[in-house]
Amino acid sequence: MLTFETVNELSLKVTCSGSDTLFVKAGAFIAGDNPGNKNYRFEKVLLGPQQSLAQAAFGSLMRRATGENFPLMKVTMNGDSVTYYADKGQHVVIYQLAPGEVVSVESENILAFTPDCNYQVRFIGSGIFSQKGLATSTLTGKGPNAYVALLCNGNPIVLSNVNSNSTLCVDPDAVICWFSQRGYCDPQIKTDLSWKNFIGQASGESYSYEWNSHQPVTVLVQPKNRWNPSWNRLISGLKSRYRNPLRFHVSAFYFNVFYLQLLFGLNLPVS
Repeated sequence: MLTFETVNELSLKVTCSGSDTLFVKAGAFIAGDNPGNKNYRFEKVLLGPQQSLAQAAFGSLMRRATGENFPLMKVTMNGDSVTYYADKGQHVVIYQLAPGEVVSVESENILAFTPDCNYQVRFIGSGIFSQKGLATSTLTGKGPNAYVALLCNGNPIVLSNVNSNSTLCVDPDAVICWFSQRGYCDPQIKTDLSWKNFIGQASGESYSYEWNSHQPVTVLVQPKNRWNPSWNRLISGLKSRYRNPLRFHVSAFYFNVFYLQLLFGLNLPVS
């Protein structure tokens, strides 16, 4: 049996009683303590944590296609032991899922989870202008020992409308995950787009995730937006190619309009 707890908010302590297994972000192990000789070992998960080969292969393809792929290792513990895990000094948040409870989370925010969590990748149909993709990772509790440890840049903000029946609005680049006991409970995508978005004159808050009072969820938000180095390198390359600011903004505007109309059939106002 496994139990999770945090150490100084920045590390995960996993206590194993007996023999068990654990799925952890590859390279996250930092220390271990056990009576006698070392009784745990690590192995890379090549396809996925699913039990059958077909499910694991399909899950691996889904993760690679959607950008939700992340290096995962399996820790096999043969006896009582204590192991510690961390990643780049990020804060660690622990949650125990009830049977049937679902958490939708970005793969980069997953540190560890137990075998009592059913892992899969699914499309949510959002993230057009966000560093967040069109898909998300999902962990569903399927047993009494369904623990998940999540990573956060700073202490998270916890929002919930389970008891208040309020509307929650969150920046997709800041959201870590959302929990629900009523299935996936995915957010509505709210956009406020115009031609100003494509010439660098937007407010920076052109889209958001929104859960209304009929969607009881708990949302974790980190105090730092995601940063996509590939996207920023692309913008820097365009700016160096089109040194004239007017040419750069006009080119970017028509490229984005064409791209959106091609993919989503959006009719954007140009005035």
